[in-house]
Amino acid sequence: MVLSRFWLIIFISSILFVVTGVFTSRNYSIDFVLNGKKENPILIGEKYMRQLPSTLRDSLRKSSEGKVIVNLNDRDPDTTYVFKNKTVQVYSGVQKSDGLLETCKVSLTDLILPLMAYLAFFCGIMQLLIDSGATEKLARRLSPFFVKVFPSVPKNHESISYMTLNFSANFLGLDSAATPFGLKAMQSLQEINPEKDKASDAQIMFMCLHAAGLTLIPTSIIGYRAAQNAMNPADVMLPCIITSFIGTIAAFVIVGLRQRINFKSAAILVALISVIAAIVGLLFYVNSLDVLGKNYFTGNFSGLLLIGIIGFTLIFSFIQERKFREKETTVFDSFVVGAKSGLNTGVTIFPYVLGMLVAISLFRNSGLFEIISGWISEGFRFLGVSKEITDSLPVAILRPFSSGGSRGFMIDAMNNFGPDSLTGRLSCIFQCSAETTFYVIAVYFGSISVKNTRYTLGTMLLVDLICVITAIFVALWFF
Repeated sequence: MVLSRFWLIIFISSILFVVTGVFTSRNYSIDFVLNGKKENPILIGEKYMRQLPSTLRDSLRKSSEGKVIVNLNDRDPDTTYVFKNKTVQVYSGVQKSDGLLETCKVSLTDLILPLMAYLAFFCGIMQLLIDSGATEKLARRLSPFFVKVFPSVPKNHESISYMTLNFSANFLGLDSAATPFGLKAMQSLQEINPEKDKASDAQIMFMCLHAAGLTLIPTSIIGYRAAQNAMNPADVMLPCIITSFIGTIAAFVIVGLRQRINFKSAAILVALISVIAAIVGLLFYVNSLDVLGKNYFTGNFSGLLLIGIIGFTLIFSFIQERKFREKETTVFDSFVVGAKSGLNTGVTIFPYVLGMLVAISLFRNSGLFEIISGWISEGFRFLGVSKEITDSLPVAILRPFSSGGSRGFMIDAMNNFGPDSLTGRLSCIFQCSAETTFYVIAVYFGSISVKNTRYTLGTMLLVDLICVITAIFVALWFF
């Protein structure tokens, strides 16, 4: 219900803001909101040639393309004049996001189709894990911990294995594998959910822990920093780990208090200590490497682990081939069955993803997002927060809505302020330590047709806020 109302609010308010902008001359045209593409120049006016200054008219006449670009100030967007059909069209600034209709197309071609391919492959791999008996063994070993955190999940239930694989994929920065594992976990938890249209306690706990996104190797962030020629691309690794770890603990505590989890359980304490030990051990090892060694390690570690998981699954399936024969199937046929299941899941979640993405597109292109984020930044400045921090806040504000949009702000911050500035580094930590909350809720609950998400959205947004505040303190402490 909360997600539905939020979706309606941003959709309707964006439409009203765009229409009002046309009648108040704030917007010359609304075509960019519907058909425009990201980074395209925005049409802000149209004039007759005689209305332009003489120098500009001469430049347009001499131009073979009928186009003149005027750069008055490096800080302001370029103004482009295009002579076409007896009039001069004036463009200034670039579009923040794809238009509504373009988003509809891109969400299918650039998002859902690749996601369906990932789902097909990894659901095929998961089917092998199921039929070979690997998931059953994994669930049996981890049940003592999971029954404490997810008391409504039966002991040795298959969802334990899927949740473990999802957490592990997030932990190692394997985004392409984390989503299929997570969707399979939600589907498995839905089978034991007594109220099918209402999120269960176990699903809420899983979603909030997943969204907190404890990451050990922020591979993509390091890659972006390396591309921006940062002195030490991996220097944000420890701040990212600390921030995401605190976010994960916050999610566990907030949801756990609501669900009355026993935090004094020995199994929970042992698991927590083990995770901390793994993080500390890895950090000690990484810090012992030189710059080239760190780049080599962070660039290959996650990929090798993913290949290792796939290789283990295939070898284990070959060893346990007898179990496939008992089920009157083969290893390859089992993979195909799982892949088909992944494709069906992709088709199911498409409408939910589409609805959320077009609303976010309209919200950004309407200009409302920039106004709201500007107000928030001004509020922080009024409270005495330094400009270096407020300049990075757009990444944190946009992150719950759009990973691609916040990534664009992050790269822009590194371009404008430098990858080794506080703003550049803090933008990277924001990008790494939070999740695209609205997208994740739409995808995960949409895949199982859950309409009442209960307190999931509020909790995830609160965890996002905790991550933002933590990131600021951690960045100030380190840099």
